[in-house]
Amino acid sequence: MVKLIRHLLFPFSLLYGLITLARNVLFDFSVLKSSSFDIPTILVGNLSAGGTGKTPHVEYLIQLLKDNHKIATLSRGYGRKSNGFVLADQNSTAQDIGDEPLQFFHKFPEITVAVDAKRVQGIIELMSQNNPPEVILLDDAFQHRALSAGFSILLTDVNSLFYNDFMLPTGNLREFSRGKNRADAIVVTKCSSDLTIAEKKQIELKINTPDIPVFFSQIDYSVPVPLNIPASTSWGSAKRIVLVTGIANPAPLLKYLTKFEKEIVHLKYPDHHSFTEKNIRDMRERVEEKEGSILLTTEKDAMRLKGIEKLSMMPLFYLPITIQFQEKEEEFITLIKDYVANN
Repeated sequence: MVKLIRHLLFPFSLLYGLITLARNVLFDFSVLKSSSFDIPTILVGNLSAGGTGKTPHVEYLIQLLKDNHKIATLSRGYGRKSNGFVLADQNSTAQDIGDEPLQFFHKFPEITVAVDAKRVQGIIELMSQNNPPEVILLDDAFQHRALSAGFSILLTDVNSLFYNDFMLPTGNLREFSRGKNRADAIVVTKCSSDLTIAEKKQIELKINTPDIPVFFSQIDYSVPVPLNIPASTSWGSAKRIVLVTGIANPAPLLKYLTKFEKEIVHLKYPDHHSFTEKNIRDMRERVEEKEGSILLTTEKDAMRLKGIEKLSMMPLFYLPITIQFQEKEEEFITLIKDYVANN
């Protein structure tokens, strides 16, 4: 039914596509102003709405650069209740800055984390701080054409490649696929470890950007981390997983968890969902209905679940993820480091 409705909305997809195309043309011909800055600005974004793995790729860049440069991340702060420019601090919550920026702040306390829907204004604010950053990483700003980033990384999910997609609302594209030409590097994300060289070549041919390098990355899952201590049931002894997700695409996570041969109950919520009292009650009931059950969530969702008193004594774990390049990692690292060094 949902697919049928989306196809019936195809005329609106064409209209939306034409509007975004006209806007991009105005920026391309400098009719609309685009601002650039004198320090390295690296953008991570996509052409599609939904999860392509931006957060772990931003974290990869943080790990790559933080030892030699003062790093700041700048995000919109999706789902936050605040407005304007906000700097993260020890008192920040997901409602203040959004779940993904809060995740950056807790994992990398040595960097500056900021949010501002207007990225140009956000950079101006960052540069006015007493100890301004040397490199700014921009999370999800590929369509933010008012900013001309120095280096743009375009992500596309291997399971939903942009060249197979349609414009919103029929598909998930935010703009026509010709937007790929603004990228300096393209990363095909969430690849399986058995993706063959021939399959990769076919994808590269269909992406069709001879002058833009294409890379392939995969998700690596770490050991689940307890969010609440003490937890009555350990991860190893758990017989049943109550999985709580508020992310765009939980399918890869579900596939990964099947290898543990545990019963899985999935409580699925929309991306960046604000958990309600009823949601919390549902989580507790699903764990308590069967002995040996634990709550498992994503690291991003954990930012919104931590500190909820009614879950404080529940066996609640989150699953950290990282990304790994399948090959040509040194080429990607060289691209980033050379860009930063030359700017």
